[in-house]
Amino acid sequence: MHRESVKILLVLCSIVFVQHFSFAQTSLNKPNLGEPSKIAPFYFGPNAFPVPDMLDGEVSGELLVELGGDYYVGFAKDWTADVFAKLSVPLFTERARLTVWMPFVEFYGYTAERKRQCRLSDSIPSKGHDSGDVYVATEIYLLKEKTLCPALAIRAALKAASSDKGFYNARNYDCPGYFFDATLAKSIKFKNNFFEELRFVGSTGFLCWQTDNGRQNDAVMYGLRVKLQMKYLTIQETWSGYVGWEKDGDRPMTLKTNVAGRIGNFEPFFSYQYGLKDYPFHQFRLGLTYKIDVLNRAKKKNKGQ
Repeated sequence: MHRESVKILLVLCSIVFVQHFSFAQTSLNKPNLGEPSKIAPFYFGPNAFPVPDMLDGEVSGELLVELGGDYYVGFAKDWTADVFAKLSVPLFTERARLTVWMPFVEFYGYTAERKRQCRLSDSIPSKGHDSGDVYVATEIYLLKEKTLCPALAIRAALKAASSDKGFYNARNYDCPGYFFDATLAKSIKFKNNFFEELRFVGSTGFLCWQTDNGRQNDAVMYGLRVKLQMKYLTIQETWSGYVGWEKDGDRPMTLKTNVAGRIGNFEPFFSYQYGLKDYPFHQFRLGLTYKIDVLNRAKKKNKGQ
């Protein structure tokens, strides 16, 4: 294993210890494990704890800045609109990077049916706005793809309880959370001027969030993706979700289609996500990604000096 990857793994272990310690400091009453907490994806807004986007089996050494806008149409005719941002910074190597993302602000409108589903009283406003939660992840590229060997990337992410008033309005979880996942990928390369690559990706992991009375919900993550890379266009289809142990609104499953173009360092993209289970939303995202290879630029600059 790459020496730099080992160092980063040690840092991740320290982060996990701190996260578990913070959970343990929560004041506890004896939790009633026989009753679901209903603090689950089905009963909250679409940004409360969505299905995390999968990695691609590798980690890029590029600096990545992404801005986008989401519009969610709920199955109960409710709606949510937000502004989303993401930043990925390489950690002095092509094998690891730090990624931060969050919906800066969301605006929403409830219907009476959705209020009933979320167990909200009539006194809760039907429209409003809220800030989102911050996610911080370390991503490590462990194995590069070879003839018989697939690419392997792992990730550890923390969710901060940074939202405004979302818990009482059923918009966000007012609690910390974290997840780990590993992604394998294998590509078929094409030797022509139009199709470049067909990539198959599989992912699994563990996701956890704190619920009521200090207990937590543990979930197994899963995902499959097929990606077609063309000269100026990328199309990918992703099936993913996670399975919580309470069996009440905590097993979201989604199907997501993403189309992205390439214009120099810019990648405009559009995606549509459909909630197959426990995620009662249609999601439409339109955004722009900017990528720049800062590591190679720094090397060339140092050589020039």
